Amino acid sequence: MKSIAIIGAGITGLTTAFCLKRRGIPVTVYESGPRAGGVIESTRRDGFLAEHGPNAALETSPKVTELIKWAGLESRRLATAPEAEARYVVRDRRPVAMPGSPLGFLTTPLFSLGAKLAVLREPFIKPRRDGVEESIAQFVQRRFNQEMLDHAIDALVAGVYAGDPYQLSLPHAFPKLKALEDNYGSMIKGQILGAKARKKSGEVAKDRAPKFSFDEGLQVLTDGLARQLGEELRLNTAVSALTKSGDQWLVETSAGRSEHSAVIYCGTAFGLAQLQIEADPPGRIPVDLFSEIKYPPVASVVLGFRREDVTHPCLGFGMLIPKIEGFKILGTIFSSALFPNRAPAGCLCLTSYIGGTRYPALASLPADPLIDLTMADLRVLLGIKGNPIFSQVVSYPRAIPQYNVGYGKYRDRLTEIEAQAPGLYFAGQYRDGVSLADSMVSGINIAERLVKKLKPEQPAIA
Repeated sequence: MKSIAIIGAGITGLTTAFCLKRRGIPVTVYESGPRAGGVIESTRRDGFLAEHGPNAALETSPKVTELIKWAGLESRRLATAPEAEARYVVRDRRPVAMPGSPLGFLTTPLFSLGAKLAVLREPFIKPRRDGVEESIAQFVQRRFNQEMLDHAIDALVAGVYAGDPYQLSLPHAFPKLKALEDNYGSMIKGQILGAKARKKSGEVAKDRAPKFSFDEGLQVLTDGLARQLGEELRLNTAVSALTKSGDQWLVETSAGRSEHSAVIYCGTAFGLAQLQIEADPPGRIPVDLFSEIKYPPVASVVLGFRREDVTHPCLGFGMLIPKIEGFKILGTIFSSALFPNRAPAGCLCLTSYIGGTRYPALASLPADPLIDLTMADLRVLLGIKGNPIFSQVVSYPRAIPQYNVGYGKYRDRLTEIEAQAPGLYFAGQYRDGVSLADSMVSGINIAERLVKKLKPEQPAIA
């Protein structure tokens, strides 16, 4: 059997390749860039550990737990401290702790009496059954009220997608919220009545899933997976065309042409749109449609401070900022409160994000103006005095795919192509969810599909 070609060495591609190789299926991973890991990159400098991309992963599925075990990285894994569970949302230009209990919700200054009554009324709102695809904003306005949208959900959407709740699709961007209404008629009823089903499946909601990283950051994971692949990982090797020839796939790369038993595309949607794909039949397979998927730019601004220069305790996960509050940053993660050794003794490390669909032009600014914008907001929100003693800025011109209203046509087209061109598969952030855990599970699931086809006698991967 010729190897399976995997295009893209981000977390999905690495996970897919690792799982297939572990089951004795040969793989070849093609990565156009000089390193594996995609946006996951961790930098240690001057005692600070800065994450270029995500700061933590969520243990939403037993498959994530198993992957860490299989990769031999359990001893390097770190869990968050209990106090790091606290989250803040900015209201009236100051961070307010999100309530952690029903009593806390009733007494929090984060929401007005009207918003609290809207939440209590939600179980009695009739579910929508007409099949119309709603945006996140429409859903929240219908089941709660405008205040919940402006002061809570808008901040959440910015933190997850760097996106716009008026554009993001409820069933595609937040499918579990849609499922709660479909299955139980209410979000609140679903949270209560669906607890048994969630426990049985082993799945954990993202807002309650344990967070984890590694002693030297998330790059420990991608480096560990890449090491397992060895020479099967081909860096600086861009793929330009795929051609189905009989039972084989010809993969055209910057280093030449190779034959493979199957191809798994684990790159970006905009990268997919640039591929030439042909199968006989049906001939050339158009993929231009995927260039329509929006990826707003995002800049990550990591700053280090002396503890005495920051008034706020910065104990917790971080703070989210609704657009209505008028700040330029989308939110800030209290990185040094999440995991140990992210800052020298007596110092703090804070990671802020700028851009997204809210302020896309800001993400392309040079490093110094981005630091100045971030500092202006943090001085107000966290009471920071003086200047940072550490800084690192990384900008992503196309950061996170937006699952906007109508996104189903892209997912449907991917399924159609897989049917038209047997042996071609798709996985990753643009198809199966944008979180780090989503990408890992996507890689495991697509590997499991191949194992069932090629080695049906073997048990499931997880």
